[in-house]
Amino acid sequence: MLMSVHSVFATNLATTLSCRLNASNMNVSRRRIGSSFVNCSLEKTTEADRLVKLKNGNESLEICRVINGMCQTGGGWGKIDQNDAVEAMIRYADAGLTTFDMADIYGPAEDLYGIFINKVRRERTPEYLEKIKGLTKWVPPPVKITSSYVRESIEKSLKRMDVASLDMLQFHWWDYAIDGYLDALKHLTDLKEEGKIKNIALTNFDTERLEQILENGIPVVSNQVQHSIVDMRPQQRMAQLCKLSGVKLITYGTLMGGLLSEKYLDTNLARTHLNNPSLQKYITTVDAWGEWDLFQVLLRTMKSIATKHEVSIPTVAVRYVLDQSEVAGSMIGVRLGLADHIEDANAIFSLVLDDEDVNSIQEVTKKGKDLLQVIGDCGDEYRGS
Repeated sequence: MLMSVHSVFATNLATTLSCRLNASNMNVSRRRIGSSFVNCSLEKTTEADRLVKLKNGNESLEICRVINGMCQTGGGWGKIDQNDAVEAMIRYADAGLTTFDMADIYGPAEDLYGIFINKVRRERTPEYLEKIKGLTKWVPPPVKITSSYVRESIEKSLKRMDVASLDMLQFHWWDYAIDGYLDALKHLTDLKEEGKIKNIALTNFDTERLEQILENGIPVVSNQVQHSIVDMRPQQRMAQLCKLSGVKLITYGTLMGGLLSEKYLDTNLARTHLNNPSLQKYITTVDAWGEWDLFQVLLRTMKSIATKHEVSIPTVAVRYVLDQSEVAGSMIGVRLGLADHIEDANAIFSLVLDDEDVNSIQEVTKKGKDLLQVIGDCGDEYRGS
């Protein structure tokens, strides 16, 4: 069963990416962290909880806590028109949703950002431009890593995004058994020192490798991982290490591709209708966690909370994850020019979940399986075991 879950996740990742402890079990030393790990921190910068500042030494990056995820520009979610997409990005930014997440393998995402940022330069003030942040990812194939290969890859992203320096570069590695991820990160650190990259981060790394990376002096500021009300794995081993080291979490899959919404409330599961890569990916998370009937209980519970606060189920879902330990920001996928969620996204900042809300959610989620035991640590769904 475990291998079949890993197999499904790994297959779905190929599609999605190409669009997209227990303390006793951790060999983590406070003394070692204090002396050789990166000195990162997170600082809230507004009363409305809209912005946070990730810090790493003298560098800092202020981001919106609700991040516009651009994986859905890569195909499989509907045809994206370039002009409509850029205009939609402007609307999100005008509404205060100023942080965009992309990757070198998300189709035209970096190119769209380049067009968008040039439009901002032409039509908005320098103060407005300063608020815009573009977070991208580098997802290299499992090949021999050289300094020139890393430099060439980052230069491509710089050119596509039309920026002199990347606000954040998040690094993914497919197979831990293939040597090279530490070499790649050291080359990225060299580029950071040259000013090509402002902040180095990770995506889909597990706790063991994150600790190893920090022990090697790599100035990592965050790790982007799958995290939702159903998938609470990051709050186990990973959050403990993050709390000790100062590295923060950026989450994706927080709405499970849209499954955590009114659309799927009180419905029978018709898998043939799960017609995009996100839905196909996250239904495997539901399967690993519990039955569709239990998921319906969760949706009904969340709907009751949403009604109480006059918001939507997705707003409750994102707020719950933002309230978790060491979470700096959560992504919501944007179908630029096809649909928007600006109103729901902005409602997240003013929503306060009380103890009754949290307890009612946890009464349901504790009936599901522990995904750390079923799938493994953060990112293991993409690698198998």
